[in-house]
Amino acid sequence: MKKFILIILCLSATCAFAQTSQKQAANGPSLRLNGYATYAFDDNHVDSYYSTTSYFDGSIKGGFQYGGGLEILPYPMLGAEIVYLRLDSKAPMTYYNGGEVHTNFDLAQNFLLFSANKYVPVNPKVEPYAGFQIGADFINVNNPDKNNSSSTTKMAWGIKAGLNIWVNEKVGIKMQAGLLSAVQAVGGGVYFGTGGAGAGVSGFSTYYQFNLGGGLVFKVK
Repeated sequence: MKKFILIILCLSATCAFAQTSQKQAANGPSLRLNGYATYAFDDNHVDSYYSTTSYFDGSIKGGFQYGGGLEILPYPMLGAEIVYLRLDSKAPMTYYNGGEVHTNFDLAQNFLLFSANKYVPVNPKVEPYAGFQIGADFINVNNPDKNNSSSTTKMAWGIKAGLNIWVNEKVGIKMQAGLLSAVQAVGGGVYFGTGGAGAGVSGFSTYYQFNLGGGLVFKVK
């Protein structure tokens, strides 16, 4: 009897999903605007060491990270999103420049990512999701002591998971946790040292920053 009830429930859920998918396909893909506001946590260890006169060691601080995304859902539970995120923070470093020097560098990051999102609707009000992101991190480092800077573009990737809680049919509140990483971000054009191309110490550290926060989601179509 229990197996029979379970089979009926599974068939009912499958039919409901099929009907929703057919309705979605008939109406065409849906469109959403996502707004993000999260706090990115510190990566406490970034370093590069070539010799006793060519090295740096420090951390990349966290900060307020914000941005937005344009998402298209060809099916009710699958979304493809273009995301822009901005993070301004500090990078306190110890490096060698005729002696050991301590500088708190200004660090600006602009992420441009493609995100594949998977949704699991629980009910009309609660919509858990998870996503994988890949793209680029446009990085600028400024040395406030020397008033010079360097920049580079590195491959970036990330993962995220959260909930959309729908206030009404068009507007929802987003709760999200995630991880972003720039691959070999500290190096190949970004210099922690005297600053400027060829004038500082470069490295090749991949770093990771967890983020936690939320935002808003709007159904456009």
